[in-house]
Amino acid sequence: MEKLIVDGSHCHNQLWFIIRASFVFFVVLLCLDYSVLSGVKNGGFPLVSQSLSGSQKTHKATQLAANDEISVPNPISNDAHRDFPFRENNYNVTLANVTDPCSGKYIYVHRLPTRFNNGVLKDCRNLIKWFNMCPSLMNSGFGPKVEKPQGVLSRKNWFETNQFMLELIFHQRIKQYKCLTNDSSMASAVYVPFYAGLDVGRYLWGYNTSMRDSAAYGVADWLRKQHEWNRMFGQDHFFVAGRIAWDFRRQTDNESEWGSKLMNLPEFMNITMLSIESSSWSNEFAIPYPTYFHPLRDINVVHWQKGTRTGKRRYLFCFAGAPRPTMKGSIRGEIINQCLSAPNRTCKFLDCKAEGNKCDTPVEVIKVFRDCKFCLQPPGDSYTRRSTFDSIISGCIPVFFHPYSAYAQYIWYFPKNYTKYSVYIPHNDIKNGNVSINRVLSRFSEHRISEMRKEVVKLIPKVIYANPKSRFERFEDAIDIALKKVTERVNKVGEVMKEGKDPSVEFAAGNQWKMKLDGIMGDQALETLF
Repeated sequence: MEKLIVDGSHCHNQLWFIIRASFVFFVVLLCLDYSVLSGVKNGGFPLVSQSLSGSQKTHKATQLAANDEISVPNPISNDAHRDFPFRENNYNVTLANVTDPCSGKYIYVHRLPTRFNNGVLKDCRNLIKWFNMCPSLMNSGFGPKVEKPQGVLSRKNWFETNQFMLELIFHQRIKQYKCLTNDSSMASAVYVPFYAGLDVGRYLWGYNTSMRDSAAYGVADWLRKQHEWNRMFGQDHFFVAGRIAWDFRRQTDNESEWGSKLMNLPEFMNITMLSIESSSWSNEFAIPYPTYFHPLRDINVVHWQKGTRTGKRRYLFCFAGAPRPTMKGSIRGEIINQCLSAPNRTCKFLDCKAEGNKCDTPVEVIKVFRDCKFCLQPPGDSYTRRSTFDSIISGCIPVFFHPYSAYAQYIWYFPKNYTKYSVYIPHNDIKNGNVSINRVLSRFSEHRISEMRKEVVKLIPKVIYANPKSRFERFEDAIDIALKKVTERVNKVGEVMKEGKDPSVEFAAGNQWKMKLDGIMGDQALETLF
């Protein structure tokens, strides 16, 4: 009996040893399996080969080098697209099943000779004839920080930004783009960092056409020699201009005619231009003017939105600007007269031509706009105004007098239903004295004004240029939206070419205002314009 008990104990110990060993072995296998699965869930792959491991670094972009070229790791190599099977819960999983988040979004940045970008900045005292623009180059093109917000602006994120600095701002911000590549064959779009507006701005007054066109011809000649040009002959290329499109559309070589002929060169007819104001050509798209607000993080936007949505406003409407007495058809004089003759506390006028002009001071402009329910935005020297975007970031409902001032321009940014966020009063009604602005705006109920302001406040993240020192996680800023739309446009052109069709017919077509206003304004309203 005693022997039997000893034998049973011995067997029992052996059984426990086997169970424990099996359990440990199972745990080890489970950990190994989980490490593979977690790699997939985190966007990675099991280490199959040396080339595959290197491909995981694809989306990390480094900072601009001293010569302002953008250096990024090579994109996913061809080896990374092979099928490398591994086991997951008895199912075959291959790399082909995992979607590349940058597919169709890669952008290649041309390394232009510096004379076409950084070299232009060295002449900062002469970028605009009447101003020293050197301070405007500070802080990635945002200009000097606002040191005294005076309780109007938040303590950080505000700068004295010049409206012509878009080219530099864009070039600095594109460093953050998650899908940059050094392999142009992987790219959907090619960015040309040519500071066209800053360059021609030096020669608009008192220089002959040869000087105004010199850089344009130089860039066109350089682009033709690059192998990237041959893929789509430039129709996958884009650049950014910090001036209005009219400055690049000179038709002849007459010395008295305005601007350069950049966009009339054959090469640039095949390139998409993003500018602060577009013309009727279909290869031009307007993106917002730079404002004074350049937040670092989403929370900075949220805090500012909350204040603009709920703040008390004393005036029904306001206008910040100056008359244009020598411009035929200008309605600014009539608008100023209506504002000044409006009942007390109805309209606030910020005179931009008065001694001690405050219209270039961020605190003064935003202070006025945050105190008004509606902000008047008549055309000035051109159809569009930077003031439109200053009013939007202030939560002030813009009032437009011409559809080319916004509705036909910022189609990537503003809702098609313009009545949700703005008011439209026809230009001719003001010119002919048929309309009282005060009466029109007084008809809006407080509830309706509140609802419109909410829509305006929603637009704030879309129309600002975020600080490149950080990155938004929740919002898309103006550059995020522009890059998304450009790659979509280029991909569509590529699809047309694959079908054996010629995309050139519609790529750069003139007189496209009706097309740009399609679905925005009714036929009756359009008939008064064309």
